[in-house]
Amino acid sequence: MYYANYLKFMERARTERLRELGFEQDRLREEHGILFTVHSVQADFLRPAVFNDALEVTADIAERRRASLTFSQQVYRRGDDAAPLCRGQVRVACVDAHTFRARAIPEPVLRKLPDVG
Repeated sequence: MYYANYLKFMERARTERLRELGFEQDRLREEHGILFTVHSVQADFLRPAVFNDALEVTADIAERRRASLTFSQQVYRRGDDAAPLCRGQVRVACVDAHTFRARAIPEPVLRKLPDVG
């Protein structure tokens, strides 16, 4: 598998994780005027995935800051959770939906995010 595809799968997992917490991207924009955009990525590509592998991707919030979240993510071959194929840290910034400038995560959103640490 081409390495950049891991990042695509990780993106989807973050979106689904936020959805599980009650945050749809379009509703965050409409109700709170914010977007979460990728600020930085650190990834370790450990083992290759191959055609027809079924993959599982984790997306756990590892750090909460005033205007960003850091996700700890791992990609596994389904049924083989002993060793990840890829692992990474992805920091997403909270930005104003109109100006794209950083802004604090709104309090109603923070209250619904899990505690970390």
